[in-house]
Amino acid sequence: MLTAARNQLHQGDCIEQLGALEAGSVDLVFADPPFNIGYKYDVYDDKQQEEDYLRWSSEWIGQVHRVLKPDGTFWLAIGDEYAAELKIEAKRIGFHCRSWVIWYYTFGVNCVNGFSRSHTHLFHFVKNPNRFTFNRLNPQIRVQSARQLVYADARANPNGRLPDNTWITRPQDAPQSFSPSHDTWYFGRVAGTFKEREGFHGCQMPEQLLARIIRASSHPQDLVLDPFGGSGTTLCVAKKLGRQWMG
Repeated sequence: MLTAARNQLHQGDCIEQLGALEAGSVDLVFADPPFNIGYKYDVYDDKQQEEDYLRWSSEWIGQVHRVLKPDGTFWLAIGDEYAAELKIEAKRIGFHCRSWVIWYYTFGVNCVNGFSRSHTHLFHFVKNPNRFTFNRLNPQIRVQSARQLVYADARANPNGRLPDNTWITRPQDAPQSFSPSHDTWYFGRVAGTFKEREGFHGCQMPEQLLARIIRASSHPQDLVLDPFGGSGTTLCVAKKLGRQWMG
């Protein structure tokens, strides 16, 4: 069992590596798995038969459920193609869905024969719907209400309110009708010229998005696990926020 392997990267098959972890040892898991849409990875085949992809997904989600603590939280990022299937499978395994968040972004891939992709689904799952970490009073995840921001109403909650499930962090880039507190979150994708860009990884997550999730769903010194690693954004942000990490 990898009981002493915190704050380290582990290279290998994610299901095998998860299987080596102690049950009930992780506080928060964030997973951004391959979407099975034909993206070109160095080794992994991202265009499996549907039944193979769903079988594989069931295996690693089952391992995530096993390694999470009883009050642990699991966030899953996934595209349109398998969002519904993986939500149902996670529920079958034993997870409870607290929120279905939409991450809206620009700078997506331009499509010729359909509407351009501009969002990713973010599922917020917990093992126990009555006992889980959600730091609702953290000022860095709350937003000002219209009463505060527009009207300066003294009756407004001075702590603001929680974001809805539309997330927008750069409202200057979004239509005027968007509110920065709905259940669609706006975080610009990480372009090649961005300071936070790490080498070439076409699916790099923005640090702001991971920071909101980690702040909301864990405490300092909690263990944050990313079973897919990618460009390492989850682990980097976890370290910056004083969490232990593993990937």
